[in-house]
Amino acid sequence: MSQRIFATVWLILCGIGIYIGWGIQSEFSYEPLGPRPFPIAILSLMALCSLALLFGKQEAIEWPKPYVLRRLVLLILSLVIYAWAFEWLGFPLATTLLTISVALLFGATRVAAFISGPILGITLFYAFDKLLDVTLPIGSLFN
Repeated sequence: MSQRIFATVWLILCGIGIYIGWGIQSEFSYEPLGPRPFPIAILSLMALCSLALLFGKQEAIEWPKPYVLRRLVLLILSLVIYAWAFEWLGFPLATTLLTISVALLFGATRVAAFISGPILGITLFYAFDKLLDVTLPIGSLFN
């Protein structure tokens, strides 16, 4: 029953998000598609997943062990800090720090985490900025 309650609440939140996302307008065209399609696409996929959860086979729920819950809380905290520091630190640095923290949470070695973080942050920045022509903040720290 808790899966269906969660799926119903998530479906309602996705519907509200799609309604809000549909109203997104831009003063000027700075990207080929504009700002509307990305949130609508993501929220539509989440709504489809919640429908699958709502009408799918219900299984017995087993709560994760305490160390897994601790990692989940740290992951959520990392994402909140990423969202808060995104404009201030800029996309490359914020993404680098997020990648390092997520890699460490998922059991990567420190060397792998500290190598993959900057590579992913810089590569994604240039991929979005140069290839896809999506404007991302470099950070007020560096301006």
